[in-house]
Amino acid sequence: MLRAFLSDTKGLTGRTIMVKRLIFLVVALGLLFGGIFGWKANQARLVKEQRASATRPAVTVSSAVANLESWRVTVSAVGSLSANQGVEVSAEVPGIVAGISFESGHSVSEGELLVQLDAAAELAELRSLKAQVELARLDYERARGLIRNTAVSQAELDRDRTVLESLSAQTDEQEVFIARKEVRAPFTGVLGIRKINKGQYLSPGTAIVTLQNLNPVYVDFTLPERFLQNLKVDQVVELNVSAYPDETFSGLLTAISPKVEEKTRNVPLQATFKNTALRLRPGMFARISVVMGEKEGVVALPRTAISTQPYGDSVFVIEAEGDDLIVQRRQVVVGQVRGNKVEVLSGLASGEQVVATGQMKLRSGQRVRIDNSVSLPSGLTSG
Repeated sequence: MLRAFLSDTKGLTGRTIMVKRLIFLVVALGLLFGGIFGWKANQARLVKEQRASATRPAVTVSSAVANLESWRVTVSAVGSLSANQGVEVSAEVPGIVAGISFESGHSVSEGELLVQLDAAAELAELRSLKAQVELARLDYERARGLIRNTAVSQAELDRDRTVLESLSAQTDEQEVFIARKEVRAPFTGVLGIRKINKGQYLSPGTAIVTLQNLNPVYVDFTLPERFLQNLKVDQVVELNVSAYPDETFSGLLTAISPKVEEKTRNVPLQATFKNTALRLRPGMFARISVVMGEKEGVVALPRTAISTQPYGDSVFVIEAEGDDLIVQRRQVVVGQVRGNKVEVLSGLASGEQVVATGQMKLRSGQRVRIDNSVSLPSGLTSG
């Protein structure tokens, strides 16, 4: 630029050339001193910020220590809960509801009477049949006594015996029919909500109430066929449901389908869970984890310690500086999540102390004061 400037001086008078050179010198000096003054001002600003940071009151935070843990290697899936046994109790024969012997939501034992249908007409018919049986029995006994004297023929005796057996069979059939007027619990379980009323006419198959045996319960789910070689009966399966978000239920894999679904290439599976407290209910949506093994040396932190930013995840590491504790932001790479904990793949070593809660007011170099008197959520470890 200077060469171009000097080349433009050709043909100009000596006075004009001197003026232009003076102007150029003034501009160059202005840029130089402006840069120096700007750098000085920036240094002063940084010093001022550091002094302000040093005098700023310490922020109260809670802390956690990055611990080495052993984590189970799991495969996740979703499924639905089903009862050990479950039916819609219904009437086998038609009739009018004469009595209801159960309450909605109550437990019942196998064979316990639930509903009595009106059987007055059938009972009257039974009494008539029993009277006919008695008369037929007397006729048969009389004929059997007379056949010794050849007073009756063998054909007549056979006919009387056939009549007696036919009436006896009709009596037995009527007794079975009357017994079906009593609707009883087919197995021990918990009843649902009643769907009928006294005096209502029931057709065969009309639903009366649902009955579910809730201990144990089953979970049906599928996994891709690539996991088939790692699956075996009695493998540990863990379950979580929305109704109890902080609790994990443990069960066993009890059935592996011998066939892979052609459309999805998934393997149907079933796991069994004890349900003594009857908290798990059929139809619940379940998040399932099949335990495949153990992973050693996992650096674990509370999920609350991780700050997620557009440029990545980070933590505030707590360091001692003289008598003070200060924090420094550090980038980390996270891996799997287990409940309230997260795996740190890189950026943090085991044993380092980090801020667990209270990061919103922090910046690098900030003084902090640790207060772990407030318990962290279940499953987290305070430093």
